[in-house]
Amino acid sequence: MNSVPIYMDYHATTPVDERVLAAMIPFFGEHFGNAASTQHRFGWIAKEAVEAARTAIASAINARHREVIFTGGATESNNLAVKGIAKAYRGKGNHIITTAIEHKCVLDSCAALAHEGFRITYLPVDARGRVNPDDLKNAITENTTVVSVMFANNEIGTLQPMKEIGIVCRDHGIIFHTDATQAIDKQKIDVDDLNIHAMSFSSHKIYGPKGVGALYLRGKNPKINIVPQNDGGGQEFGLRSGTLNVPGIVGFGKAMQIATEMMEEEMGREKKLRDLLQEKLSLLGDISVNGSPEHRIQNNLSVTFHAVHAEMLMNELSDIAVSAGAACHSEETGNERFSHVLKAIGLDSGAGKSTVRFSLGRFTTDAEINIVAERVIHAVEKLRTYSLEGAQ
Repeated sequence: MNSVPIYMDYHATTPVDERVLAAMIPFFGEHFGNAASTQHRFGWIAKEAVEAARTAIASAINARHREVIFTGGATESNNLAVKGIAKAYRGKGNHIITTAIEHKCVLDSCAALAHEGFRITYLPVDARGRVNPDDLKNAITENTTVVSVMFANNEIGTLQPMKEIGIVCRDHGIIFHTDATQAIDKQKIDVDDLNIHAMSFSSHKIYGPKGVGALYLRGKNPKINIVPQNDGGGQEFGLRSGTLNVPGIVGFGKAMQIATEMMEEEMGREKKLRDLLQEKLSLLGDISVNGSPEHRIQNNLSVTFHAVHAEMLMNELSDIAVSAGAACHSEETGNERFSHVLKAIGLDSGAGKSTVRFSLGRFTTDAEINIVAERVIHAVEKLRTYSLEGAQ
């Protein structure tokens, strides 16, 4: 057993980069002011730091300064976007289109809107997790106001045809929202080029602190209206009330700056490591890789180890952090959970419960890849042997 655990669950969260932490520390003590306290120096310093972070994040996605709204995380951003935009445009229509593989917070937001009289269409995906833009075109009606499609899936890593979807939405005058939480530091995103009107993302997935996220909301051509989902002091241009998490926002801005600078190099490095892990695991035989081979974020590897229960496999890998699907996206099937994403791409419950997600990151090393591959192969072979013996 390794003396130091190996972390391969970067889709769940990432460690805070030391450079991010260094940027945050002064705002816990020396510069502790409230960014809304604009009558004195303490507040001025906090506000200046918040606006600098806002500029850094806006610049990274080719947005304008005031188009970035800070929230408590991507879940809040998704709720604000899906519910807030749908309600703002209810006079024009009550039809929302999303996909079968969205994050639970988007699916639950749509379910909540359905209880209020909105009509929701859930687009299917193919066996690799991709939406067909023609299906989107065919689903649009005169009452469609919002389309919400995840940029990159958090379980199988599949990237959607964002350019094509954006063009469909633009041509039909429909607002296009995307949850880009898993893509924001792995793909160069230009919101103008992709015709994105609203985009949610989070700090803790890009080596920043937990508890802070952002919503990009287009300010012109066209300006997107939104109904605030919480009332209070009118912070964030009146769209998201509540005292700002200044240290978190500072860290978010720094994390985005670092991610942008490192993106090209990291994309190549992580893909090389991911492909190496996939190659090594393929020696096992009787495994399937989920997601699109061509259109997948570079740090994702979702593997179905047939005839092996994922929970039992993870018990054998107690010092290696991986996940069985994504716990926050699962639904009950009997007494066990079966991911709605894996179900949507055609896996049955047996295959779904045999699936493990490996997600690599900035601090993953070649040595760790070799250790993980060796440990997984040994554990799978052991469990398959037990399974055969038990069947005799």
